[in-house]
Amino acid sequence: MHRKSRVEQVSEMINRNSDMVYRLAFSMVKSVQDAEDVHQEVFIRYIRTNPLFESREHERAWFIRVTTNLCKNLWKSAWRQKMVSMDSLEETQEGNAYVQQSLNEEEELLVETVKRLPFKYRVVVHLFYYEEMSLEEIAQALNLKSSNVRTRLTRARKMLREWLKEDV
Repeated sequence: MHRKSRVEQVSEMINRNSDMVYRLAFSMVKSVQDAEDVHQEVFIRYIRTNPLFESREHERAWFIRVTTNLCKNLWKSAWRQKMVSMDSLEETQEGNAYVQQSLNEEEELLVETVKRLPFKYRVVVHLFYYEEMSLEEIAQALNLKSSNVRTRLTRARKMLREWLKEDV
């Protein structure tokens, strides 16, 4: 019986989680370059720590938690808080094939509106709607109570409703 080498295991893990990690990072940091940096750092941390997962759900939760923590760290960094990107609008419009795949006007408006949400609301919206995770899975991945996730989702929906009414 062939036992997988470490390289094969890492390659398989990257293939299985890469899209989710990138989409989540991009939805949080709103920049192609920052999302790519976070994406790369997540897998570097995976290689360094070599965690053992009990199940696919545990694996997914680990990648989500590491991605969200790295995004939070990026937003908290002193350099980031003082930086103003001249290219951010162009990057957002041109660079993300995952988000920009043949969206109609309504969908584009919704994506842009979701990006305006505060970080903690944007995360739960992304995980619930785009990654199709349950409230309990999100709570476990973000180390929150499911009631907190439900509250954040409710508040995010309310904000989105209000903003979308303004834009109509």
